[in-house]
Amino acid sequence: MFAKAFRVKSNTAIKGSDRRKLRADVTAAFPTLGTDQVSELIPGKEELNIMKLYAHKGDAVTVYMRGGNPILFELEKNLYPTVYTLWSYPDLLPAFTTWPLVHEKLIGGADLMLPGVVVPPTGLPQVQQGDLCAIALVGNRAPIAVGVAAMSTAQMLASGLKGKGFSVLHTYQDHLWKSGDKSSPPAIAPLVVNPTDTSEDKVDLDLHGNLSNLTLEGEEGNRKVHHPEASEDTSSGALSQDSLGGKPLQEHMDELVLQCFLHALKSRVKKADLPLLTSTLLGSHMFSCCPEGQQLDIKKSSYKKLSKFLQHMQQEQIVQVKELSKGVESIVAVDWRHPRITSFVIPEHSLTSQTMQEGSREQLYHPPDIKSLYCVPANMTQLFQESGYKKGSALKSGEVRKIITDYVKRNRLVDADNRNLVKLDPVLCDCILGKDEQHVVMKLPWDCLLTRCLQNMQPAYQVTFPGQEPILKKGTLCPIDITLAQKTYNKKVTVVRNLETYGLDPCSVASILQQRCQASTIVSPAPGAKDSLQVQIQGNQIHHLGHLLLGEYRLPGKYIQGLEKAPKPGKK
Repeated sequence: MFAKAFRVKSNTAIKGSDRRKLRADVTAAFPTLGTDQVSELIPGKEELNIMKLYAHKGDAVTVYMRGGNPILFELEKNLYPTVYTLWSYPDLLPAFTTWPLVHEKLIGGADLMLPGVVVPPTGLPQVQQGDLCAIALVGNRAPIAVGVAAMSTAQMLASGLKGKGFSVLHTYQDHLWKSGDKSSPPAIAPLVVNPTDTSEDKVDLDLHGNLSNLTLEGEEGNRKVHHPEASEDTSSGALSQDSLGGKPLQEHMDELVLQCFLHALKSRVKKADLPLLTSTLLGSHMFSCCPEGQQLDIKKSSYKKLSKFLQHMQQEQIVQVKELSKGVESIVAVDWRHPRITSFVIPEHSLTSQTMQEGSREQLYHPPDIKSLYCVPANMTQLFQESGYKKGSALKSGEVRKIITDYVKRNRLVDADNRNLVKLDPVLCDCILGKDEQHVVMKLPWDCLLTRCLQNMQPAYQVTFPGQEPILKKGTLCPIDITLAQKTYNKKVTVVRNLETYGLDPCSVASILQQRCQASTIVSPAPGAKDSLQVQIQGNQIHHLGHLLLGEYRLPGKYIQGLEKAPKPGKK
């Protein structure tokens, strides 16, 4: 609604009677707000203004301003909060989550389609068609848009999350937001309330939607994830029972560890893989064999550590484990004829690929389709205009080659004596030659001509996520950046940036790596990058990252930099 500039009809101070009426309307429209919160939103003495305007499509809108910021707007007698208000009251409306790249489409006036909605482990909020909803981005609970649900939650799920989900009325960075102080969304950690804990403590959910006994701490805006050592206390209460079989958690975890181990040996590990690091067995094979809806956590088993479990398997003569280098164990032999392996039946519905969001309604991650493009700059407009393109038009390299080839042939610029050369007319000279070359270079080989044209055009790229409209961005695509940083006491940490560009949720990736690497993780704002998060994992975990990004998410290696820093075999 506010994607384009609006026309202000009037802007006046609010009257006392209108202020009282507004308080009553807010109380009725948002019953979750307490009396004190309503008084805070609509104070008795602070200056409030009523701005009446016409949106670019002609809608008459009343906007309530406080302290120079729009806090509410009224359309057809319905009251809506702005993002400024939602940042102070993030739980005012049921909130749905989407990706940062989708936000750019919303700013342009697009509605939110269901394929762009991220399903959290706890499921979607329950809403009815026509309900007012907030929209936030992955990694931050601060809403960035306000919209109306186009269908109920039940209808969304029944549709397979296809079609229009929300009619978007207002977004962060639209013209209504620009009428305020233009502040950015605060960082609000995406915490989830533990349904089994009446004390309202916050806990995290594991990748499959199960309680993972993680604690969260906020420190200077960072999200720290700690995985405490298993203790007797973790086997008591609601967390001690498997939801299906009623078995104690430890007994169930022992069975799950053995099942994933046998499954990995039978279907994933080959003789050519030996010797195989035990950490690779766990992180790259056993976790991938974990059944849908369950979480593999050796610390919650009676073994506590992988090494102790493998000692038992060695005693049963299933595998042979050796320390090939100091402190690093590897599996050097497997008896694939052992009865434990030959009699093991792989579950029909085993989870063979990791998912980005799992639970009762999992969403498999599919990598985006990425195309490199070239935009027509001002000095090359004349070369492309005969083909119907203007300044800023984005073209594929093949299209650029065809346009140049057609231009050369149409203007008879192919050298008569050597058809591998092209004569440069004034248009081509202006496009590709430097000032010192203008009167020196008269001809160029075909390949050199085409290469120079592409180099002189402005780089761009198009990202298309499954079920979504393509997103065009100017500039060079930033790869997923993996670096190693040295911390105190000679300890290293692995840092990953730019995950959101490829549709990856940093919090989900951190959760996966925390489990696989058995190491602490931190999700925090990326330095020098707006609205971007980075994941930090203790130790050199590049090997695990490579398996996750290349093997399971199937991202092309050219979009990932830093994989060469993975530890060499035999080194930590």
